[in-house]
Formats: sequence, structure tokens, C-alpha cells
Amino acid sequence: MAVTESVTGGTFGGAHAAHEGILRRQSARESRARTYARALPIVPVRARGLTIEGADGRRYLDCLSGAGTLALGHNHPVVLEAIRKVLDSGAPLAVLDLATPVKDAFTTELFRTLPPGLADRGRVQFCGPAGTDAVEAAFKLVRAATGRTGILAFTGAYHGMTTGALAASGGAGEVRVARLPYPQDYRCPFGVGGLGGAELAARWTETVLDDPKSGVPLPAGMILEPVQGEGGVIPAPDAWLRRMRRLTADRSIPLIADEIQTGVGRTGAFWAVEHSGVTPDVMVLSKAIGGSLPLAVVVYRDDLDVWEPGAHAGTFRGNQLAMAAGAATLAHVRENALAERAGLLGAHMLSQLRRLQDDFACVGDVRGRGLMIGVELVDPEGEALTGAAERAREASEAGEATGEAEAQAAGAAVRTRGGAVSGRDGEPRSGPRPAAPELAAAVQRACLERGLIVELGGRHAGVVRLLPPLTITDEQAAAVLDRLADAVAAVARDPAAHGARPRRPGGRKEPAD
Repeated sequence: MAVTESVTGGTFGGAHAAHEGILRRQSARESRARTYARALPIVPVRARGLTIEGADGRRYLDCLSGAGTLALGHNHPVVLEAIRKVLDSGAPLAVLDLATPVKDAFTTELFRTLPPGLADRGRVQFCGPAGTDAVEAAFKLVRAATGRTGILAFTGAYHGMTTGALAASGGAGEVRVARLPYPQDYRCPFGVGGLGGAELAARWTETVLDDPKSGVPLPAGMILEPVQGEGGVIPAPDAWLRRMRRLTADRSIPLIADEIQTGVGRTGAFWAVEHSGVTPDVMVLSKAIGGSLPLAVVVYRDDLDVWEPGAHAGTFRGNQLAMAAGAATLAHVRENALAERAGLLGAHMLSQLRRLQDDFACVGDVRGRGLMIGVELVDPEGEALTGAAERAREASEAGEATGEAEAQAAGAAVRTRGGAVSGRDGEPRSGPRPAAPELAAAVQRACLERGLIVELGGRHAGVVRLLPPLTITDEQAAAVLDRLADAVAAVARDPAAHGARPRRPGGRKEPAD
């Protein structure tokens, strides 16, 4: 079918009409809860690798990858071959939790990739076909194993959309878990950043666990993401992650690693916990392990396996097509060293993107690990404050200072002492400016106009996220970087033209004195 043909074989004009008609019917029929379809008004009809073609004939480079599901991109040959093999064999497609050759092959390949300390004595529970169900299963598991009920989670976390998973996520409306500070360099909750900020976060956690008056009883488990994805692409410092492992091990608290988005090579290691050398007690896995099809599992230490039969179940936990596709994906990533390549290519892309920070005041931070990359957009005219200065200003506005003159003096003193934040290399840098979700959304729209699909995330939806497949070529990576840089430049020059409030002309940083 030619690029200009519609899904029914019509001309370009007919293709555009079909495209618009499908979007109108979606808007009229589907729930208001739909998300990606609002920001990305496209109608995919064909896809291969990094490329998607819409019903209107337009082609896009897809750096959303099903929110990280497509480790090998769209319709990879090894995945299609694995699926066809099962279909052609006449094997049953849904088998609940019965043993099958397909399931055995998947489990064998999965255990081959696990961290040694977990693979040697692991158990696997197949769950309903979504990561959030695996999170629910993990909570049930550690509660059954410990006899305790509480869960420790972290600010900025995202663990799914079911009740228990939401309660452990950063946007929880009701607090049912103990919330701990997740270390981050750019927007450090302590106004320090770097290794110092990570150390303060670890001390806070230790104090909460050991203080008999903290109000937090010994929990059933701690859940964390080695890289917070929806929280804004924030990699956990390796030393902090090792500290969390020691704190939990010393207190017999099972450590749950949420590798739903970070797993299967995305961060430059097969599992993101491997960067720090940590072996968790429990890992929750989904997205890429199904090779583009729905699959979710919990892997855990055998001594935690105290469940009674039927303690966790699900009708679709025996998805044979997903297991076949997943086994093929896991093997292809392992055999072709795609995790290592993701680490090298991701480091190159990050270094190129950090040039945007030098050129545009609206780019506050560029961060990530492997092919999990975030570009945070900020208000270039907003006031850059450290955490301490922010608290002083809030205190002044709330009338907690003794008077206007005293408040101004206190704020000036704070700025003198803490007007710079230590970065990863120990060099002073200014504090972060306010997040700019309008600019981030404008950059996303500008990317789409240029044929690039990106996601938004972060605390205020101010982070442009890149999650390309691990199979992206150097040439494709260069094209992604060019389109993103061009989109940022266009929005910085004329924010209003892209639906954002106007900023300083040109959007470029003032030259240093």
C-alpha cells in the first residue's frame, strides 16, 4: 500500500478524511480518562522498528515505544516469528497457570537474565497482564511473608493505577503508606543536591525506621524504582540504592524493585538494579518482558513463598503469545548485548542534549540512564531558588517572619549562603527554576509536527521523555536529536505560536559576565 493511500486504499484526501473520522469517533465513544490520544492525535496503521505510519500517510519516529514496552521496536522479526510459531502449532492460547512448553521456555530465559542472587533461589508468580497487578501481588506477598501490613514508598513514585499501587505512588490522594524522600539532584527536597542530598534522604529513611516515635511501624516491605520514570526520569544514585538495601536487609524488610519500565536493558544493564550491584528480595516486571504483548510477573526469593494456593490469581496469566514474544525478546536483548549498547548510545544522546542547556534558558536539566532520557523545561523568567531560600520565602509570605525588613534580610542571607547547589561533580550551580508544563507540552506538539513522538512526565508534567527502542540506529538517534533540538528552539523563539505564554525574545540564556 502506498504512503498516500488510506487504510481502505483511497487517495491522500480520503486517507485524511478516514484519519479525522476515526479520531472523531474515538472522542465521541471513549472515556474522558484517555490520555495519550489527547496529546498525540494520530491513528497508527503500520509500524516497524522506530517508525509509525498514520492513517493520514504521515510517518513518525516513535520515542514513546508503548511507554517503554517495545524493547525491540514495532513488529521486530524475532517477535513476529515467535508469535507465528505458536499460532501455527495449534497450541492453546490461554491456559490459566497450567504448564506448557512455551511457558517453560519463557521462564527459563527469564531466570537466565536475573541477578544471580535472585535467579539461584527465585520463584515466579504470573499475574494479570499489567504491571499494576504485579505490584499488588508483591504487596500481598510481603505482607503474607512478614505478617506486617505497612509499605514504604517514595515521593515521585509511580507503581500503577489499581488501588494498592496508586496508594504507593507519588500522586496518592489518601496516604496509606509511609512516604520517604527520593534523592534527586536538580530538585533536591533538601536544597542540597548531589551526593549530599542523597545522604540526607538516606538518613531520613533510617531515622523513620529506627525512631520509635516516628509513627511508622516496621513495614512489610519497601518498594522503589531504580529510575523514576513518570516521576521525571530521575536515576537513583547507586550508593543510595545500596544504602536502602542495607537498611532493609538489617531490619528484615523485603526490598521490592519496580523494574516494570527500567527492565530488559533500557538503562544500560539488563535490570537497572545491576548498576548498583543490589539484589532485591522481590522484582516486579512487565512491559518489555511480554515482547509488546500483555504480561506481568513477580520474581522473589523462595523463603518468601508462603502463599496458599490461589492467594493470587488471574484469568489471563497464561497468555501464551506474550510468553513466546517475551522469551524471544529477552533472548535477543541478551544475545545481542543490547543493554550495553543502550548504555553507550544513551550516554551519547545525553551529552548531545545537554548542549540545549547551554543554548536555551527554558531547558533546566537533562538527565537519564541508558535509553531512558528526560529533558526538563522550566520558566526562564522564574526565580531560581534553593530549597532553603524557597522555605524562607514561604515563611515570609505566611507571616512567620517578624516583619517585612527582617524577612527580606533573612531571604538575602539564605540566598548568600545557599544560592548555589552542588552538582554531581561538586561544582556550584544555581537552584532550579519553576517547572514549565506549558512549554513542555508545546515542545511535545512541536516534536509531533516534525514527525517525532515523545512523552511528558515529571512532577508537573514538565519533562519531555525519550524511550526509544533498544534497536535504534545511530542514524535514527541523530534524527531524533535533530528534531527535538529544532522543536525546543522553535518553542524558545516563539512560545505563543506553539500554544505557550510568550517568554524572553529568542529564549536564549544571557551571556555570562
